[in-house]
Amino acid sequence: MTTTKVQTHPPLPLEGLRVVDFSRLLPGPWASQMLAEFGAEVIKVEPPGGGDPSRANHPRFRKHSAYFNIVNGCKRSLMLDLSRPEGRAVAARLFGFADVVFESYRPGVAQKLGVDYAAASAENARIIYCSISGFGQTGPLAKIAGHDLVIQGMTGLMGRSLEQVDPPTVPGFQAADFAGALMAVIGVFAAVAQRAKTGRGCEVDLSMFDALMNMCTIPLSSALARMAGFGGEPAQEVFGKNPRYATYSTKDGKPVAVSLLEAKAWKEFCESIGRPDLIAHDETAADRLTAHGPRQSLYREALAQYCAARTLAEIEAEAGCTGIAILPVYTPDEALRHPQVAARGNVNFIDHPIEGRIPHFVNPLARAGLSRAEHAPAPDLGEHSAEILATLGYSAGEIDRLRVARII
Repeated sequence: MTTTKVQTHPPLPLEGLRVVDFSRLLPGPWASQMLAEFGAEVIKVEPPGGGDPSRANHPRFRKHSAYFNIVNGCKRSLMLDLSRPEGRAVAARLFGFADVVFESYRPGVAQKLGVDYAAASAENARIIYCSISGFGQTGPLAKIAGHDLVIQGMTGLMGRSLEQVDPPTVPGFQAADFAGALMAVIGVFAAVAQRAKTGRGCEVDLSMFDALMNMCTIPLSSALARMAGFGGEPAQEVFGKNPRYATYSTKDGKPVAVSLLEAKAWKEFCESIGRPDLIAHDETAADRLTAHGPRQSLYREALAQYCAARTLAEIEAEAGCTGIAILPVYTPDEALRHPQVAARGNVNFIDHPIEGRIPHFVNPLARAGLSRAEHAPAPDLGEHSAEILATLGYSAGEIDRLRVARII
């Protein structure tokens, strides 16, 4: 008799981990969603009167914002009024239940609400408590709200382009928010591993400013060299002066991005267009991120001519054949429709009970079986309040009384 083996998938890395998330907007909700994608159970705690403000962002689906749905999948929502003693009593039970807590209040607010690390660790010495703020819990900027734009300005990242544009343009990507979220997730993984050795949790004071600055190895490299007593020049040039790392226009007036930094890539490009005269045989690895000195204008002119002689479609087709990194600058809609997105499974769809069929991004680690590829729908405000309180040991009568008192 032949026995059929049932194919089972390995458990996700954070299955069994319980996360309570008091954070709002960014970066906390994206961080907790990633933990949910890795298998954790996430309870999103929201205040009465609208909940997480990002529910009201534009653009909207039927009821809530596209953004809210995209970064709050796989969670359950508990509406809770922490300004009242009964709400703080619920929070105390949550701390006893949780492995990980996120909060993103300004420094001092969590303590006023009775949900700070001291309160949490008193209930549960194994708790991992992550405070995400703009500038951290200490220092002269600690009380300033953690908005991405001011943090990008303060880290020196935006200032790197001041030579070209003064004042600099507002960045199109929230680098500080997402740096903070990524570092928060890394911190939780590290803290869970440490707890397995020590049996105790810890407090993580995570600053978006710290996280982004830690990633600015290229923009701040000259300043770091000067801090060590060196000249810092020539600077690593990836901010507009390097003609081989720049944008150009095509024959049909479309923008393309050129990334031909390495000498080998530049040589292959020059040979492909019949311009071996542009190859500098004395080029070294040190020239890779420079402006290329006296050759700068020659390189820029050749690349401008190449792009201007071809349509966007022709350039992308050539890149696909040759591997040369000259590719379109797409609009968001064009980017999402590109075949590469489908080939890599970057976007998936869910049937949301309120919003209908809506898309979400797929964690890149899903391909390795380390995260979910499909999201559960983002929750309605307070959708799971009763079932969460029941899990915490509240009776049906107690839950009704909390609901009537508008605690939940």
